[in-house]
Formats: sequence, structure tokens, C-alpha cells
Amino acid sequence: MITLATFIGVERHLKGVGLVMIRANQEINYKIYLDVCCLNRPFDDWTQERIRLEGEAILSIIERISTKKWQLVTSEAITVELEKMRNLEKLENILKLLEFASITISIDEEVDFRSQQLVENLGFSLYDSFHIVCAEVAQVDVLLSTDDRLLKNALRNQGVLKIAVDNPVTWLMNILQS
Repeated sequence: MITLATFIGVERHLKGVGLVMIRANQEINYKIYLDVCCLNRPFDDWTQERIRLEGEAILSIIERISTKKWQLVTSEAITVELEKMRNLEKLENILKLLEFASITISIDEEVDFRSQQLVENLGFSLYDSFHIVCAEVAQVDVLLSTDDRLLKNALRNQGVLKIAVDNPVTWLMNILQS
């Protein structure tokens, strides 16, 4: 498990060994929505390689957000989902990450209606549908998730969704290569 206090050190180490590169001429200010799975990942057990890779990618994204290169969007849906967490140390670390958010989306009647459509017509879970709709309202560049079920369903329904949904490792690799 990694703490917020060490994520910048990890990022510097990764840059030092050439695993993470920031392009000097990068001017795009991405607007990013991290679902709760992504927010948890830096604080999960990194013994599995996939979890470690996803955690490192999220820390790299958070580093750019913390320096105002990119924007983090949060929502009332994230707040409600986090209220269910029992691991108070992990919750405290996630709340510190969310302090970097520059935009917060509230759940109103329109968000609730669209969310219900995604649940009933496309089979998204209730929380996933709220995350998608909040990301749509914020007009983010991408909603990032490590939840395979959400990613598969979003891919299957990408023509109906108003935002891109991707895994943080895949998305970050594509951004850094472009």
C-alpha cells in the first residue's frame, strides 16, 4: 500500500528510470473523472502486477493534476459511494486526493433521469451510471476506471455515451505517445 505522502516520490523514481515521461510541449489540459475504483487503486495491495501498473498510472495522473496541468472532476456520486467505505485510512487518503478536484458535479433531476436510463436500457450498475452521467455533465475528456465490467459495458455502448471511458494505464499510454 502506498500513501499520498509518497506518491510524488514514486513518480520521481519512475521518471528517473525512464518509465514515465512528460512531454515539455504538452499544452492540453485534460479534464479527468476518476471513479472510486481508480481512487482506491494507489492504496491497494500492489503485489499483483496489474494493480501496481494501474496504481502507478493513477499516481502519474494525480501528479499532473496536483501541478494544475490537468483537471480532476469529482461528484456527489463519489461522495455517496465513499460513505460506504470501512477502511478509514484508505478513505482519508482518497479524500486527500479529492482535494485536488477543481470541479464538483451535484446530482440533480436531470442527472438522476439520465442515470436511470443507463441502468434500465444499457445495464450499467447504479453507481457506474451516476459516475458516467456526472462525467458527461462535466464534459470530461475521459472517465477512468479499473472496473472491467464497467469498461466492457462502456465499450459495448460507446455510441450512446457522451464521454470516453478507459482504463488508466491504456489511456495514459495513448496520451503520452500522442
